[in-house]
Amino acid sequence: MTRPIVILRPAPGGSATAERVRAAGLDPILLPLFAVAPLDWTPPDPAAFDALLLTSANAARHAGAGLAWIAGLPVLAVGPETSDAAAQVGLRVIECGSQGVAALLAGVPGSQRLLWLAGRDRTGVDHPAVRMTIAVYANDAIGWTPEQAAQLPGTVAMVHSARATRQLAAQLDAHRIPRASVRIAAISARAADADGHGWNRVAVAAEPSDAALIAAAGRLAIDP
Repeated sequence: MTRPIVILRPAPGGSATAERVRAAGLDPILLPLFAVAPLDWTPPDPAAFDALLLTSANAARHAGAGLAWIAGLPVLAVGPETSDAAAQVGLRVIECGSQGVAALLAGVPGSQRLLWLAGRDRTGVDHPAVRMTIAVYANDAIGWTPEQAAQLPGTVAMVHSARATRQLAAQLDAHRIPRASVRIAAISARAADADGHGWNRVAVAAEPSDAALIAAAGRLAIDP
């Protein structure tokens, strides 16, 4: 029997992932761990920067009216979903990565001046080209009801970040559900190791993309 795949991402990313999971012949369960909301922010002078760095589609979706002030700056997007979200709000993407932010910035000279529009809770980016970081959205943790948490045993949970792994573990512990009853498929080794004790099994995506993560989850779902 194939295990269901639990999707922890908030909307609209979670719904998009659910569609991809169904297309792969697997059974998704949407149980978001976070809710995304815009933050108030003041755009800086665009003349001080050469490009925007976007590491999440949520930055483009939730930046709001302030984005118009800096919309003339080209965009470096961490992946296709982020690139699509940027294009939908009228931004011009000049580079789209597929291997994570470090790989995206590997060829960027330190003399470049990047403005990073990011989430309030984020992993730092260590690169001299990132001259300023502004939080334009929040990804707030939300709790599960006992009925929601009861759906987890016997599933494969997809974690898209280290923070999601920690929040998943916290929710299971809060509802006294053994971690050993859940398998996790992680977007990266860092996400897998964020709270890596006691899981039934762990798989890491071959690359930081939804397609690779779904493939890893699928293997865990089918294996006994």
